[in-house]
Amino acid sequence: MSQSFIATAQRVLEIEQTALQELHQYLDAQFIQACEMIMACSGRVIVIGMGKSGHVGNKIAATLASTGTPAFFVHPGEASHGDLGMITENDIVMLISNSGETHEIVSIIPVIKRIGAPMIAMTGNPQSSMATLADAHICIKVSQEACPLGLAPTASTTATLAMGDALAVALLEAKGFTADDFALSHPGGSLGKRLLLTLNDVMHSGDDVPRSHQSQSIKEALLEISSKGLGMTAVVDDNERLVGLFTDGDLRRVLEQRVDIHNTALIEVMTPNCTTADAHMLAAEALKIMEQKRINGLIVTDHEQRPIGALNTQDLLRAGVI
Repeated sequence: MSQSFIATAQRVLEIEQTALQELHQYLDAQFIQACEMIMACSGRVIVIGMGKSGHVGNKIAATLASTGTPAFFVHPGEASHGDLGMITENDIVMLISNSGETHEIVSIIPVIKRIGAPMIAMTGNPQSSMATLADAHICIKVSQEACPLGLAPTASTTATLAMGDALAVALLEAKGFTADDFALSHPGGSLGKRLLLTLNDVMHSGDDVPRSHQSQSIKEALLEISSKGLGMTAVVDDNERLVGLFTDGDLRRVLEQRVDIHNTALIEVMTPNCTTADAHMLAAEALKIMEQKRINGLIVTDHEQRPIGALNTQDLLRAGVI
């Protein structure tokens, strides 16, 4: 029995993979027209679908909205009982139906036309009522449903969802939508933190910044590292400008070399020209730098190269950036 489950699941995935591959042929002039219509739209994209198509339509509307194309979903049943009032002539209506003949949707098309809102139909039948009445038609036809009865929408809903993603991302790139734009609609949770937090928000500052003079001994630097708990100390000159960095790793190296930690000055063993960051840098960008350089901490400097902050990977972890 267990092997039967696996065999069926494999068949379903193969059918749905085929359905997705078939979609490439429908990225045609009609798809381009739909993109251009939405790009020129001064209002919102109103997505309408019934049943399983409605569930997929809800997700498509959400994806459009979060990637720079204002959109929301309207249920066709509610539309015919007052929600059509949400639609204006400045909007674009996207109608989703595999058959293209869904009664609840077809029955409200005359009202949408009277309002004057352009329509994009996404169906599996280019000759259907919805396809012919719409201003642009995106085909989502599949050769086979994964349901062995050919009744439950499976491959067709997968294809619809994928085509919706293709449309949303095509619009995103055409509009030059950036990570900062994305963050404005996703301020909560770890995603918002990754995109919005700067080093100013997460770094240690003031007296919490580990700092040692270049003439101090390794032993004195070790005390500073231990008291500040960041695994490093910024090394500064007489003008408080950063000249290097001394870390736990540097300490292990000098101990292996049997260097006299009581009498050796930091300037002799520090890492000069260390990687630094600006306080206004995004925390996510700093994390990328630390990963590329394979370092566990950063010193934040001002425009005169004076240390004003410090952070390590644990700080980014606590802030939810990692």
